[in-house]
Formats: sequence, structure tokens, C-alpha cells
Amino acid sequence: MNNKLDINLIRNDFPILKEVINGKQLVYLDNAATTQKPQLVLDALTGYYEHYNANIHRGIHQLAEKATAAFEESRLRLQKFINAPSAEEVILTYGTTDGINLVAQTYGRSFIKEGDEIIISTMEHHSNIVPWQMLCEEKGCVLRVIPINDQGELLMDEFEKLLSERTKFVSVVHVSNALGTINPVKEIISKAHAVGAKVLLDGAQASSHLHLDVQDLDCDFYTLSLHKIYGPTGMGILYGKRALLDAMPPYRGGGEMIKEVTFAKTTYNELPYKFEAGTPNIADVVAAKYALDYVDLLGKENIASHENDLLEYATAALKEIDGLRIIGEAKEKVSVVSFVMNGIHHQDIGVILDQHGIAVRTGHHCTQPLMNRFNITGTTRASFAVYNTIEEVDLLIKGLHKVKKMLG
Repeated sequence: MNNKLDINLIRNDFPILKEVINGKQLVYLDNAATTQKPQLVLDALTGYYEHYNANIHRGIHQLAEKATAAFEESRLRLQKFINAPSAEEVILTYGTTDGINLVAQTYGRSFIKEGDEIIISTMEHHSNIVPWQMLCEEKGCVLRVIPINDQGELLMDEFEKLLSERTKFVSVVHVSNALGTINPVKEIISKAHAVGAKVLLDGAQASSHLHLDVQDLDCDFYTLSLHKIYGPTGMGILYGKRALLDAMPPYRGGGEMIKEVTFAKTTYNELPYKFEAGTPNIADVVAAKYALDYVDLLGKENIASHENDLLEYATAALKEIDGLRIIGEAKEKVSVVSFVMNGIHHQDIGVILDQHGIAVRTGHHCTQPLMNRFNITGTTRASFAVYNTIEEVDLLIKGLHKVKKMLG
């Protein structure tokens, strides 16, 4: 086991872990849906509202200047987190879904035309399927899908067969939210670029587990949500290469994204503000910096090592339960384990575990086409974060034995 982190000390940083659910201390294993927030992030949120709540960029009074400085400091911190070449290439969004829609509705509508092809994968979240379907319906372009094997890994030979001069865009998940699979994104990007296609990576799950470097990846777009990285909900980022962002039209119209407005003509602001219309989610952007600082304090490699230990331990223990089948056993994966139990509905599993204070996710995880690939309606998913423990995994296994005794 990783001994570089004091997990008990870390758990004290997260007030919610002291909650009691149905008479039991909370065992929170739903981190792929959202991670819990450390006290310093909560303090940053209340600190903004208590001490310098003001709108940003346009005010000249001290509160506005302090809020603006904190807001832009977070942008610089986010730039560093993904190693973007410049802060101007970091667009502040409301999350991963917002970032994907921004690209589909601006780059897609401007540069993808009838007969062009867009490639996604079988394991995509609905947020990385529906925007492209909408674009295809509007433009008459064609959506192609990379198949996967029984282990939940992309069939790269099939991906290469899909690529052609008609391929204009590839949008794939970096890490599967339902399976935990880490996709070979550098290879995907290289092969897509070879036929002239642009690439977007959905980094919602990867962001909390993997080291991110958009320059090393050479992706054209990368999008993520801070609530998956111990940060607040309702904010995320879209990275885009400057030349592409400059060529894309604005996503929304309103304040901040303009330079000058007349009834005859409007001129648009420079990057990144061209894509940030209206009053932003200031408090959550300010607090995001503290979440990333917390991750750096612990060390992302240390976090990943601890999570991998939990994954290995949980996987081995789950395989000992008769009638339980793990869905998704890729060679490269993060700390997500999804499973089904013979004759027991996943929702019933979740309800019984909740009665024992154990929070897991059940259902299709917004990946219905992926569930169809495995001929199932859904799974039970346990996902681990830095504050989870071996003892909590043992409680999960104990709870599943109770489920089997009651319903099996």
C-alpha cells in the first residue's frame, strides 16, 4: 500500500465524511459522479461571498478589483494544471458538457459540412454523443463510432479503418466514466491529425486521476469539470489551440464578449472573453484554484498510487463473490469498478447499500450505448478517491454479501 499519504489526516479535511447515513458513518464511493470538497475549498467559497463579492472586470472599486484578481488568478492556475501554452486558450465554462457543446456549436457549425464525418467511441458519455448527433442532423454530416472489445478497450484497428479524408473531427473520452478505461489518446490524436482531423478530448474523468499536458498530447481541444477534482460544481474549462479559437465565432452573446456594440454592428472581444458572455460563476472559479492547490499539496502521483491500490484490492475482492461480474477490465484503467450481480437489479443493490451508509452509483451512467454493447441495462459502480480506505472497500464487500443473502 502507498504510505506517502496519511489518509486519516486527509479524511479530516473533508467535513462531509463525518456524516451519518441511516445510522451508519458515510462510505462515499461515488467519486466518478463528483468528488467531495476539502475545507479550504469551502472556505474559499464563503470567503468570496463574505469579503469581496462583486462583479468582475468592469468595476473600479476595491471589491471588484479583488474579485477580478482572484478570478484571473484561478485561470492562470488552470492553465498550469493542463500546461496550456497561454491563459488566453483557457475558456472558463460551466463544465465538460458546456465545453463540448461550445465546440460543436461553434467550430462544428463553422467548419464541418454535409458529407463530412465525425468519429466518437462506443464508451462516450451522452454529453459527447448528443451534441454531435445534433450537429449531424443540422449539417448532414455522418457520425462514426469506434467499437470496443469485451474488456472495454477501444479497437484501434477499427478506428484506423474509420479514418479517411472525410474525417473532419474526432471526439473521444480520455477516461471512461462507466468502465475506468484509459484510452490511448496520444495515438488517437496522431492518427486523426494524419488525415487532417481535429480532436477533442473529454477529460471529465481523467482530470482527477492522470497528469494532464495538452501540449504533449497535441489535442486541439480539451474539456473538464472542476467538481470531479475536489472543486466546486458548475464550472470547468475548455482548452483550445489559439488559431482554432480565433477562427471560431462566439458561442453566446451578451456582456463581456464584446468590444463595441452599436445597433448597426458589434465587434467581439479578444480571447478568452469572446466565449465568456455574461456574469460568470465567480465564486466557484475563485474556489477552483484552492482545489488544484490541494491536489498539488498531496501530489497527483501519490493520489493515483493510493487509488490504484484501492482498485486492485476491490477488484480482487469483488471477483470472490459468486455471481458477480465486473464490466470493464481494461489493462489500463483508473479507480472505477462497475459490476453486475446475477438475478439482482443494480438499483436494488444501490438501495440496500445505501441503507448501510454506502453511496455507490447505479444505472447506465449516461452511457446507454455502452450498456447496450454489453447487453445490460446498467451496472453498480464504485469509484474511489484519495480519502477512501481499504476498510471502506471491506464494508462494500460486506454489504454486497448482505445483498446477495437478501436477494440472490
